[in-house]
Amino acid sequence: MKVGTDAVILGAWVNVEGVNRILDVGTGCGIIALMLSQRTANDVMIEGIEVEPIDAAQAQKNVTNSPWANRVLIHPVALQDFQAPPQFDLIVSNPPYFINSQLPPTAHRAKARHTQSLSFEELITHSLRLLNSNGRLAIILPSEEGNLFQSLAEQHGLFPNRRLAFYSRQGKPQERWLIEFSKSNLPIKDEQLILHGEGETWSEDYQNLTRAFYLKL
Repeated sequence: MKVGTDAVILGAWVNVEGVNRILDVGTGCGIIALMLSQRTANDVMIEGIEVEPIDAAQAQKNVTNSPWANRVLIHPVALQDFQAPPQFDLIVSNPPYFINSQLPPTAHRAKARHTQSLSFEELITHSLRLLNSNGRLAIILPSEEGNLFQSLAEQHGLFPNRRLAFYSRQGKPQERWLIEFSKSNLPIKDEQLILHGEGETWSEDYQNLTRAFYLKL
């Protein structure tokens, strides 16, 4: 899969301060896991899980060819079948989000983009199973689906502590929510990011957020 803006923004935005173990759910080609490797100390361990064998193999290849191969593990397994103690300080996910809309035309794309492979409730409950007591879950979703996910998460005892409203342009409707959840019901810190400045150029805020991950910016 091509690297999407969603993955880049999530990988650059999520708070990694003080984390020791990270889990990337639905790692795809491994981009978020690799970004978090770049952002964290050499003793931080990162695991990525991917149910689609083609993508898991691509992620493993990308990790092997990276400078962080010694601390990134890729597991070709579904979240529902992934077994580990509640040890993770951070779980990140750019999850499937098509709920009632038309399925993508191929089975591969359907699994990647439709909640038939991983429902919101499953992501929430299994995150609760795998997070330690102070752990956080960070996701990116379209704005409507993000509101639904937040409501479900709160019902299960995961509370939004930090949110980023993402817009493609000034004056356009909100396109994405990036939300960090924890088991503590704290005041929410709200932020905003606009992708484009004048014309087709990226905004200064977007460039500042993602500069470390682009070869030319």
